[in-house]
Amino acid sequence: MFADQHEDPFEERLAAALHETGGGFDTDRTALAARGEARGRRTRFVRRAAVAGGTAGVVLACVGGVLVLRPGGTATEAVPSSATASAKPKPSITARLATDEEMIETLKNLLPKGDFSEERGQGTESADDRKVPAPSAGLVFDDGDGAAAIGVSVGRVQPGGSAARQAAQCPDRVYIPYDACKTSRLADGSVVTVLQGYEYPDRRVDTKLWSAELVTPTGQHITVSEWNAAAEKDKPVTRTDPPLDPAQLTRLAAAKEWRAIANALPAPLPEPELPGSDLHARTDLLALLPKGLKVTDKSGDEGDYAYAVVDDGKGRSMVQVNVQPDMLDAADDLFDSSSETLPDGTRVAVSQGPGDRGDQVMWTVDTMRADGRRVVISAFNAGTQNEPATRETPALTIAQMRKMALDARWWSGS
Repeated sequence: MFADQHEDPFEERLAAALHETGGGFDTDRTALAARGEARGRRTRFVRRAAVAGGTAGVVLACVGGVLVLRPGGTATEAVPSSATASAKPKPSITARLATDEEMIETLKNLLPKGDFSEERGQGTESADDRKVPAPSAGLVFDDGDGAAAIGVSVGRVQPGGSAARQAAQCPDRVYIPYDACKTSRLADGSVVTVLQGYEYPDRRVDTKLWSAELVTPTGQHITVSEWNAAAEKDKPVTRTDPPLDPAQLTRLAAAKEWRAIANALPAPLPEPELPGSDLHARTDLLALLPKGLKVTDKSGDEGDYAYAVVDDGKGRSMVQVNVQPDMLDAADDLFDSSSETLPDGTRVAVSQGPGDRGDQVMWTVDTMRADGRRVVISAFNAGTQNEPATRETPALTIAQMRKMALDARWWSGS
């Protein structure tokens, strides 16, 4: 066994999204993206997936002097560099180009009266280190009740595509604990999701993060984020709640000024079909679980990813699986001389180490067939990766996880 070779497979999926978005990383997310680059680029991105560090979806906000990745967006907004040279904004009487300063002024004009500081903006022109325009603005706002960071980002998504559909959903509480979340349809057909949550899913710091994510029927995508501190991280909480209530967040995200700026951006390319979209990981996971386990929660059917929370009478335990059709080029990164090779060429690696929290343990069985088909199963001694341990060890044994991962059922429908 080797305890530190394998990263959390769920982090690999998030790393892929961070890498594809490109630019503007802070230190932790850069390291995460680097670890997942080789093997994670072909895994599906699950929106608002929480890992240690509190990352969720991907959206650009500009707070505290640098562009950073913020929760609430999607990786599919980024247009591949090969297409950006020829992609031109379509002429429109409602399209509006914006400079860095104009992005800041637009945000200030749409906020209530108060004091502003630490203003930063990115206009519709591409920055030197970005090939895709990423209009955004951020500042610190004080209405007299305490300084609070506020950021907005503007983009476009494919109407009816996966990014648009995901924006119209509240996140899974297994990964993102929150106080409230509501999705509403506005009179013009736009859908807005208002989330009242926290910067860190495990609540190790009580910084609140509230956001409104809006998608119009034509694919304009606006995300507003706010905190009850002067920065997302490393600043003390200054007030009980962020300054804008859900109704104000909705009005700010729905402002016509942002839509005109979105219209000046290149149209998003059609979303490609992702590897593993024809798989049914949840159905297979539930069918292969050992008898005697009660399923208390489960994921949607994401195709190549699924989880189930089970209880054998001794406490809740989360089990998750990634099913990846072709990972042969990452085999040397995932398996080493300590892994086992079966007679048919299948490689098996086992790890038992700590989870995201200090009191959690995470057991993983990683398998790859000779043709590159990979199934990796992880189990935890808690019902989610963000809550305290509920038991000493996961509900599944390594032998049970190994048997599940090697089952041919995962590929019977592909």
